[in-house]
Order: sequence, then C-alpha cells, then structure tokens
Amino acid sequence: MFTNKQLGIYSLLILFFAISCKTNYTPKRSGYFRIDFPKERNFITYNSASCPFTFDYADFGQIEYDSNDLNEAHSHPCWLNINYKDYNAKIYLSYTEISSSNTLDKLIKDSYKLTFKHTIRADYIDETIVKGRNPKVSGIIYDVGGNAASGVQFYVTDSTKNFLRGSLYFNVAPNIDSIAPAIQYFRNDVVHIINSLNWK
Repeated sequence: MFTNKQLGIYSLLILFFAISCKTNYTPKRSGYFRIDFPKERNFITYNSASCPFTFDYADFGQIEYDSNDLNEAHSHPCWLNINYKDYNAKIYLSYTEISSSNTLDKLIKDSYKLTFKHTIRADYIDETIVKGRNPKVSGIIYDVGGNAASGVQFYVTDSTKNFLRGSLYFNVAPNIDSIAPAIQYFRNDVVHIINSLNWK
C-alpha cells in the first residue's frame, strides 16, 4: 500500500505530465517560392510571311511551333506558342481564317466551349470585352478563377476574315494560391498582344 506521502508524489507527477503534454500548437501556413518577374518588358514583333497577323511579345519569351507545323501539308501553320521557359508558362495561339465552314459564330461558340470546360475546377469565369489599338481587333478575355488549368483565355477577330484564339497555361499543378501573381503578370502580356495585334 502507498503512504500518503507516496500518493501525493504520484498525484503531483501525474498532474505535471498532464499539464506538460498540453501544447498550444498552431501550424504554419504553407509558403510558396517568390517569383521575380522582369520589371521592364522589352518587346519583339512577331511577323511571319506565312501568317496574316503581327503582334508584339516580351523578349524573354520564345516563339515555338508545333513540330507538325514544320510539315507544309499541316493544316494549321499559324498555330504557335510563346514559351516563357523560366516561368513554366506558355501562351498558346491558334489562328483560323473565317470561312463558310468556319463561320464567326461557330468559332466564337467553340472558343466559349473550350473556355467553359474549365468550370469543373473554376470558381468563376469573368468575361471582359477588349479592343486593340487597331480598330479591326476586338474580342473577349476570359479570366478563369480558382484551380483551373488555364487562368486566362481570349479570342480576337476582325469579324470578317481573321480569328485568333489564345490561352495561358503553366507547366505546374494548378494552385491559385501559388500562381495567382504569375497569372496576373502574364495576363498583362496577353493584353499587350491584343493591343499590338495587326491583321495583314
């Protein structure tokens, strides 16, 4: 049997361990790497003899063609990407000539469908009407919120002959908390492409 003194010591030890095990632990939020973007942009004009448009893009991006586009028989010679390798970002551009088989209405509906496929992961999709400096350049920018694969999509047209669609993608798992600053930065590049676009 325990004496009163021993019971007192055991009680104090149990109390001590019970109190010492209670910690007020608050987990830290996940952090993300800081991305330093160039503060000043210098621009290069894209002007290919085979494509009926020109535009300016930031000089730290590289124009890339799909490997199939090197084949003269390829049906989309003016589908190209602006690759920003240092930021795992790409702006995909696809040009289509408006015709009886590719009417303006069909191209706009196709663009709308492609954008709204992201509603599964998107929190919202905002549409903004845009006009370029060239009066024959107008269209819509879609800002796709949430963890969608593409944060910005757009199309511009002259309504009679030319239609250009674009989308911004990152080569990372979509997480709006980590890529929101990059989406906003490259959205400015999308706006610059639209503002500088000219049809030939």
